[in-house]
Amino acid sequence: MTIIHNVRVYKSEETLAREDQLAWKIAEVATDPVEVDADVLDMIINRIIDNASVAAASLTRGPIIASRAQALTHPVSTGGKGASIFGLDAERTSPEWAAWTNGVAVRELDYHDTFLAAEYSHPGDNIPPILAVAQHVGKDGRALVRAIATGYEIQMDLVRAICLHKHKIDHVAHIGPSAAAGIGTLLGLDTEIIYQAVSQGLHTTTATRQSRKGEISTWKAHAPAFAGKMAVEAVDRAMRGQTSPSPIYEGEDGVIAWMLDGPDAKYAVPLPAKGESKRAILDSYTKEHSAEYQAQAWIDLARKLHGEHPELLDVANVKSVVLHTSHHTHYVIGSGANDPQKYDPNASRETLDHSIPYIFAVALQDGGWHHVDSYTPERANRADTVELWNKITTAEDAEWTRRYHSEDPDEKAFGGRVEIELADGTKIVDEIAVADAHPLGARPFARDNYIAKFRLLAEPVLEAAEIERFLDLVQRLPELSADEVRELNIVAKAGVIDLASAPKGLF
Repeated sequence: MTIIHNVRVYKSEETLAREDQLAWKIAEVATDPVEVDADVLDMIINRIIDNASVAAASLTRGPIIASRAQALTHPVSTGGKGASIFGLDAERTSPEWAAWTNGVAVRELDYHDTFLAAEYSHPGDNIPPILAVAQHVGKDGRALVRAIATGYEIQMDLVRAICLHKHKIDHVAHIGPSAAAGIGTLLGLDTEIIYQAVSQGLHTTTATRQSRKGEISTWKAHAPAFAGKMAVEAVDRAMRGQTSPSPIYEGEDGVIAWMLDGPDAKYAVPLPAKGESKRAILDSYTKEHSAEYQAQAWIDLARKLHGEHPELLDVANVKSVVLHTSHHTHYVIGSGANDPQKYDPNASRETLDHSIPYIFAVALQDGGWHHVDSYTPERANRADTVELWNKITTAEDAEWTRRYHSEDPDEKAFGGRVEIELADGTKIVDEIAVADAHPLGARPFARDNYIAKFRLLAEPVLEAAEIERFLDLVQRLPELSADEVRELNIVAKAGVIDLASAPKGLF
């Protein structure tokens, strides 16, 4: 059964045993040797495929070129054989730098898995740092599976209970502890060492949400990779006997007291009981479209309307479009954010994928969404798109907000209701609760869908034989030897990656 761990702030003169701290409880979950259930294993394989898909599509994008160049300046550290870098064959780097550049590649297109509850998350961000360490030290597929299950479990349990965004703290603060815990499981570390690593993983990864506000920068892709890199380094320091701020969550000057709900805060964090399977990954969901998760259902609804109402394709017929939706969608990616950049056709790709007015306009006109074509400057500046875009606003709806926060998976929703007023006074009203690819959606993603997504994104940059090699390898995950785990990588076609043209920096 799940155990609820009640968390509050303790004054310095109050006694809080180390064993009662949230970081210790997390470490206990990481050290529990419970086996991974078959359906969890199946989903872990899906998500490794998913990460490889979006990484492949990102290999020639600026943030990946820069982070890869940084990683290549750092040779393999002592203590292992190093870790692979997405896109490259024989090159290896120190595991924290592999976690860095591979984490950037996975997050760049905002196109991998998601879990939304009290906080937001992309739990697939745990895989790059855990895999990098596994490759460096020589862990087999079974150990990798157990470690990834831990990373997902801890991040998603924190996301269920502790909201960061309302205090303008970026959601990657939950990755530091979860990736550190996952690496601890991978290495078979004891509870004390993992406790120190979890505490430091949190301490070093708290940053503001300005990375997702206004003119969104390339740092958006780097933020979770930085958290993964910090987790690797935190584990290394803890293994060397170094300690961390304690209690990191509950302390009088700790994260909760000063960065979150304050000295009177109370949180109820669900964690698996001893011997209970780590099944959180099954509650997460991936993306069919390369956009913020709250946009997924809206893209599906827009392409449905595109087919059913051809009159909407003439912008002159549309007077206004209002998306009635959840608090988050309205205030973070909707007009409620009050970000003029969300209506700017010259905004960055990172900004456009956080603008639901833009996304809905393009998906409605095009009848779908493309991870490259839908974001080009030419597409964003098309006159009829800009005109329609400026007719689209969002509005918070209490019922959609309630469903967004519901803990009942059968009613939890990330969509809303659209009301389109036409120039002749008639109205078109429709709604969608979850994306088509969601487990409860019209076309839930299964293994074949993950493989199809990988092929779609990988074919322009990987040879056909490389695609088949990777798919064969990853689907044998629990049987892989340590040497085979080191081959869990994707190698680009000749000429795709030009290392010589990478930007120069300090290293």
